[in-house]
Amino acid sequence: MGNVATEIRSFYSIREMCEALEEDILQNKGIVEEYSQWLGSFLRDSDVAQENEEWRKTLEKLGKAKSRRKTKKAKKRGKSGSKQWSSDHWIQFKEIMLSASEQGEAEILFDAIESLSNKVDRLEKAKDSLLELERSRLGGDITYIAYFCDGIPEKVVLRHRKDQEFEKKFQYMADFSIVKDA
Repeated sequence: MGNVATEIRSFYSIREMCEALEEDILQNKGIVEEYSQWLGSFLRDSDVAQENEEWRKTLEKLGKAKSRRKTKKAKKRGKSGSKQWSSDHWIQFKEIMLSASEQGEAEILFDAIESLSNKVDRLEKAKDSLLELERSRLGGDITYIAYFCDGIPEKVVLRHRKDQEFEKKFQYMADFSIVKDA
């Protein structure tokens, strides 16, 4: 559905839901790869990085240390960290941060890569959970109604299709009876 952060989607099998998650995983991994290449190119070609090798090393360390630090924070809180690391090159403008520096560009690339990598991890864990659920052999007559938040399935309602068909017939019969009496 594109950029929808919160949505409810129906699936006719766990396999169908896993395939949708796999597509999202591949898409996010592709974006991570693209941003990683952009960051690598940026660090190699940056005038500042060429003039200041220490800054480049600091950024590379930041990328590694930041991932470990945020992962530890996320495990403590049970979700990805909401407070973003920022250098002195940022200023607050209402609800957003602004930077005119190359360091700022590198920081947003690190942030995007880390955020997407965390999302891929969460998608893979959700997919693994679904595959384990599939092994329980719930039956083929179930519709899975999934609540997605930030593109990650968080809750799934299991509905028997026969119940849904009965409800549709009942609704149709009720409507028919009302129309016929009028």
